[in-house]
Amino acid sequence: MTRRNIFSLCLLLLLGVAYCYMNDWFRKPSIQITPSIRPGRTSKLNPDVFPVTFMLDGKYRLTSLKVVSVDDIKTNKHPRVIWHMISDTASQPTKIIIYGAPIKGMKPSVPRARPDPLQANIPYRMFLEASDEYQGQVDFKTVEAVAPSAQN
Repeated sequence: MTRRNIFSLCLLLLLGVAYCYMNDWFRKPSIQITPSIRPGRTSKLNPDVFPVTFMLDGKYRLTSLKVVSVDDIKTNKHPRVIWHMISDTASQPTKIIIYGAPIKGMKPSVPRARPDPLQANIPYRMFLEASDEYQGQVDFKTVEAVAPSAQN
C-alpha cells in the first residue's frame, strides 16, 4: 500500500468515527423524567411536603433507582442515598413513580430500609437505570405543605 492509500484509509476511518459520535451512536439511551408536585393531600412518609410524582416517557423495566441531595453531591464524593431501590428479579414495566411508594418487582437495596422524608425547598436528584442500558436523571424540589387557614 502506498502512503496515499494509508492516509486515505485513516481519513475515512476518522470521518466514520466522527459521524458515529456526532449522531450519538456511542451514547446510552436516556430516560426522560418529568417530576410533578400535586398540592392536595400529604403522604404519611412526608407529612411536611406535598407528594412528588415522576412521569417517564415510556414504560421501562427499572433496575435501579437512587435519590440523593444535590448539595450532598456537590460536597461529598460519595453522597448519602435517601432512597435506593434495586430490581429483585424482573421489575414490571413502569411509567409512573411516586416518591417512597413501592415499585412492583423492586426492593430496597438494604432489606427493610425505608426512604428518608424529603425536606421542603431542598434540591434532590433522582437517578434511574433500566434494562437495555437506559439511564436517566432529573433534579427536583419539594414544596412545603401548608395547612389550610381557618375560615371565619
